[in-house]
Amino acid sequence: MPLTTLTLPVIILIALIIIGFKAFKVVPQQEAQIVERLGKYHATLAPGLNILVPFLDRVAYRHSLKEIPLDVPSQVCITRDNTQLTVDGILYFQVTDPERASYGSSNYILAITQLAQTTLRSVIGRMELDKTFEERDDINRTVVAALDEAAVSWGVKVLRYEIKDLVPPQEILRSMQAQITAEREKRARIAQSEGLKIEQINLATGEREAEIKKSEGEAQAAMNASEGEKVAQINRAEGEAQALRLVAQASADAIRTVAAAIQEPGGDEAVKLKVAEQYVEAFAKLAKESNTVIMPANVADLGGLISAGLSIVKGQPTAK
Repeated sequence: MPLTTLTLPVIILIALIIIGFKAFKVVPQQEAQIVERLGKYHATLAPGLNILVPFLDRVAYRHSLKEIPLDVPSQVCITRDNTQLTVDGILYFQVTDPERASYGSSNYILAITQLAQTTLRSVIGRMELDKTFEERDDINRTVVAALDEAAVSWGVKVLRYEIKDLVPPQEILRSMQAQITAEREKRARIAQSEGLKIEQINLATGEREAEIKKSEGEAQAAMNASEGEKVAQINRAEGEAQALRLVAQASADAIRTVAAAIQEPGGDEAVKLKVAEQYVEAFAKLAKESNTVIMPANVADLGGLISAGLSIVKGQPTAK
């Protein structure tokens, strides 16, 4: 009896502890748990402390509400121009409806993976090889749109899809490399020719402008020279005119002086003497310059010649 009396409270205590563990459930942050009561969906447990009915409620499914990266296995895709491409990618999704994720699909991860592969094959099959490298962003958006539409019934939100590698066959890679090399060489030649063209244009333009400046300078210099020559000619003409005026003035003064001297006493004798001297000097000079001497018929009559010259000076007719 003492043993039975002691055993019963212990059994009751153990049963209460077990019921307590069954009745209280702590759910971590960013996690959802699906509770079934008697095999049927009952509730979705939120993060924190939750109370269950022991032996009637059980946690059937656990889902992480964090963003989950999913590696999509590589596969061979055929492009529109019948080229094989080995493509692999990575998918990012998140569970948004734990109830649908539990009962909408037996394995939503496998369903998403298979749908991503089939969608990717379909998208690449509509493109040519070159377009697959140029339009990777369009491929990613198309795959995400197709997956997101189908994954609604699975309680999953597809956030993004990224292609990691696009690997064509080695023959295609060599051909593409040769094409890229040829394209780069062509661009280099075009750039070089454009540079030479611009250089020639600049040189021609510079030479033309230099010739224009040179011709303008020569024209300006010629204009300045003509202006200077014109000024010089004017100055020379004015100088010559002034010189002529001075000579004429001097001649007039000399004539007036001579006329005045003749009117003074002894003027006739002085004039006669001057004319006789000039006469003699002229004949002497003529004799030096030529072997032939021309003498007037009345060379002995020197006084008559002087009188004739003086008559011319005085303006009187010569006596015969």
